[in-house]
Amino acid sequence: MSFDVSVISSKNILLAVTGGIAAYKSAILVRRLKDYGFNVRVVMTHGAQAFITPLTFQALSGNVVHTELLNPEAEAGMGHIELARWADLLLVAPASCDTLAKFAHGLADDLLSTLYLATKAPVWVAPAMNQQMWAAKATQRNLQMLVEDGVHVIMPAAGSQACGDVGLGRMPEPEFLAEQVKLYFHQTQRAIAEKFGLLAGKRVVITAGPTREAIDPVRYISNHSTGKMGFALASACYAAGAKVTLIAGPVSLDTPNGVERVNVHSALEMLDQSLQQLEYGCDIFIATAAVADYRVAQVAEHKIKKSGDELDVSLIKNPDIVATIAQQQKRPFMVGFAAETRNVEEYAAGKLVAKKLDMIACNDVSRSDIGFASDENAMTVFFAQKHALPKRDLAKASKQEIAQQLVEAIADALVH
Repeated sequence: MSFDVSVISSKNILLAVTGGIAAYKSAILVRRLKDYGFNVRVVMTHGAQAFITPLTFQALSGNVVHTELLNPEAEAGMGHIELARWADLLLVAPASCDTLAKFAHGLADDLLSTLYLATKAPVWVAPAMNQQMWAAKATQRNLQMLVEDGVHVIMPAAGSQACGDVGLGRMPEPEFLAEQVKLYFHQTQRAIAEKFGLLAGKRVVITAGPTREAIDPVRYISNHSTGKMGFALASACYAAGAKVTLIAGPVSLDTPNGVERVNVHSALEMLDQSLQQLEYGCDIFIATAAVADYRVAQVAEHKIKKSGDELDVSLIKNPDIVATIAQQQKRPFMVGFAAETRNVEEYAAGKLVAKKLDMIACNDVSRSDIGFASDENAMTVFFAQKHALPKRDLAKASKQEIAQQLVEAIADALVH
């Protein structure tokens, strides 16, 4: 499942490492967080440095590691306060029994405990300790106090421990912790988008990719569409607060995060699913799919064998999906796409009127640097006359950037 990297690329994770053999896992955790695109800084207690060196974390994070509260250079700029303000999340992994006790009772005798009191960021702790220390009444009492204070406790795993005991107390695997952090920021971003996003409260249906029209059980008619533009639009609409259903032709792309996906093959299947989605409720319909104009009149039941130099295949016209949806009684805001090889703007403007669309985005697929199979695109957008908006030229950019600009154009048209 894919995620919008822009959501987390500006997020700052302050990772605190405390004393315990599980500190070696924290080195892997830094790498996993960086892989997801987070900015990571590391704070180490004196106990942590007995198990792993600051140099390791400096190399992995690309940032200086912080170990001392009373560091003359850092304190000149109130270093601990700067760190506390920098963090979007304070993650303590592993969190020792001693650290939990300090947090619970408000002690501030080292850098980490001071940061805990000074930060406004959410605080997560991943306890790691001997199973008997975890079960001790004092530890459980401290954990309860932290939960009441709003600290998120990531429960330890069970299993064999370095001391030879077996039971609860193992720090969860770095991959799991990094995934939880990623999900938290995406859920937070989603909650904001659903309330304040450009398409907040809207239900969007998008068609994407090619269709395949069968000739026989092993052959078909199709085109070069990869679905990248439609999938990028699905991500952008979801990020803008919409509920998104993606009707996808046969493509090898991961489903965008938070998007409901319906897979189809033929144009008739795509039309049927589009009409069904209309019944469920649809505010905006975006037709990016490269739907085959024709299908085979009679699909062979078995594989057609070579029997001569020529093969005649009779074709019949497929229904026009976007025009069909535009004519429905429950008509949503209609967005069409035009992929042309010549007279691009002229053809697009004609389709806008002929198919009764609200908006159409066109591009020149004869160019080798944009369009099908490319990660970049450039488009011109036309609006129906009733929206009183001038055409927009979207300069060459990544399809994700183009998708964001198209969402902005849709949002503008909805209020005009």
